[in-house]
Amino acid sequence: MAIDLTAEQKEVGKANFQRVVGRHYDLNRRDFMKGLLAAGTVLPISAAAYFGYQKLHGNPVKAGLIGAGDEGGVLVGEHNPEYLEFIAYSDIRPTNQTRIFAGEPTGPRKGFNRHYGNNSKNKIKLYPDYRQLLENKDIEVVVIALPLHLHAAVAIDAMKAGKHVLCEKLMAWNVNQCKEMIRVADETDRCLAIGHQRHYSMLYAHAVEVLKTGDLGDIRHIRALWHRNNALPRLDKDGKEIQDPNHKVYKDSWYPEIPGDDRRELEGQIRQLGYKNMEELVRWRLFNRTGGGLMAELGSHQLDACSIFLGKVHPLAVSGFGGKLFYRDEREVDDHVFVTFEFPGPGYFADKERKVVKDKNDLVVVTYSSISTNSFEPYGECVMGNHGTMIVSQEAEIMLYPQGPGAGRSTAVTVSQGKGLTVLDSSASTGGPEQNAVTAGKKSLGEAPVSRGYREEMEDFAYCVRMWNQADKKDRRLPRCHGRVAMADAIIALTSNQAMHKNQRIEFQHAWFDPTSNEVPDADMKPEPVTG
Repeated sequence: MAIDLTAEQKEVGKANFQRVVGRHYDLNRRDFMKGLLAAGTVLPISAAAYFGYQKLHGNPVKAGLIGAGDEGGVLVGEHNPEYLEFIAYSDIRPTNQTRIFAGEPTGPRKGFNRHYGNNSKNKIKLYPDYRQLLENKDIEVVVIALPLHLHAAVAIDAMKAGKHVLCEKLMAWNVNQCKEMIRVADETDRCLAIGHQRHYSMLYAHAVEVLKTGDLGDIRHIRALWHRNNALPRLDKDGKEIQDPNHKVYKDSWYPEIPGDDRRELEGQIRQLGYKNMEELVRWRLFNRTGGGLMAELGSHQLDACSIFLGKVHPLAVSGFGGKLFYRDEREVDDHVFVTFEFPGPGYFADKERKVVKDKNDLVVVTYSSISTNSFEPYGECVMGNHGTMIVSQEAEIMLYPQGPGAGRSTAVTVSQGKGLTVLDSSASTGGPEQNAVTAGKKSLGEAPVSRGYREEMEDFAYCVRMWNQADKKDRRLPRCHGRVAMADAIIALTSNQAMHKNQRIEFQHAWFDPTSNEVPDADMKPEPVTG
């Protein structure tokens, strides 16, 4: 996501990152990153060893999938049948019912057939109504990948039916629903996990470990973005640009065609299913009643990452602007958003309870933008400290660049230690060991296929469920993104929407993050009844 990096500079940045990781291991002689190092290079190893879960003893956890669309397809494609075995699914759309078995020729949606064989349709039962699926006593857990407005209702029904729940992000349509999900999980004694998969990304785990060393120095700014270009012209069969003053020909993945099979089967009963029309069912991300816009779908991922980088602290305030700046179709959500967050620095509070302010100027500013008309910088996070800059690009690679006299993107990093602190100094990147570092970087984590964390989050969820009844409550392992963690991510995204819609700076309140409190940032956001 760096603006003007050449291919060589990117390789240097990746080598810099590897060098810092390896040198810290050599200097400190500690179990740095839990055994992820060999000869100074980060190697792909079992994520289970890092995240703390183990292989299951006995049979895999029996699972039901509720929602077989795009995200359901990703989760099915990435799941490990040794941990989760899907025996049932539910979806009202005929096209989803077909695609969840066939999958895609390329991409992450591999389909049930790829995991269970071409006769998997005979093994995995369809329940058109998810409530019927919940009555199946063999199902231990449900994986929910429905449109956002249905998350809370279906998750609550599932937990009350005795099922453990892994629900896709964003946790819920409003914060009241998030709190209710947590309360029901506590009341029913069920495991509730939310699918913010960056909590299970080894790439981000590496980034966090390096941030903990302090090598980047004093961090004051993180720049995060997710930029896409949906404005490229569409061409007709003769290669001529299709002219449309209303921009209706410029469609993104949020505006798919409505398949004929879905329309024929469902249009006559669309009202009974709880939708206003077929457009709302298929293009649910475009409407305020059913979706949460760019902050819920994209921004939540990256603000989650920024919070992890800063020690999972909650922000102090947010302001921003959002608008429908390009599309002129029926969508209600913004197509461009720009938000600024104020996070507390390490010395902002004087107490662990975050009630007494020690230094009001100790702030970290995080900016986020998501636009629909330019992809020059696609997506990622850039962490800026006074000793160095770390770039996490497209969930695939990490680059590190030092600050200081003569330090630029063409320099590699050496590490020295003094007075108990580790600092970065710049040195030439040509010849000798520095050039070797560049070569090693080409074989590092940044060049290997990198898991985005879906597989690991599902494995850990299954492990937590399997161990749920074998441990005292106080000794249970919770998923890394359990309900209380995920609610904080939802509060950040949904409060950002409030700040943009009301055109005001909003300060986050401690009570919002307390599931036992009835205080929420979006009390005026009342969901309309949608049965689905």
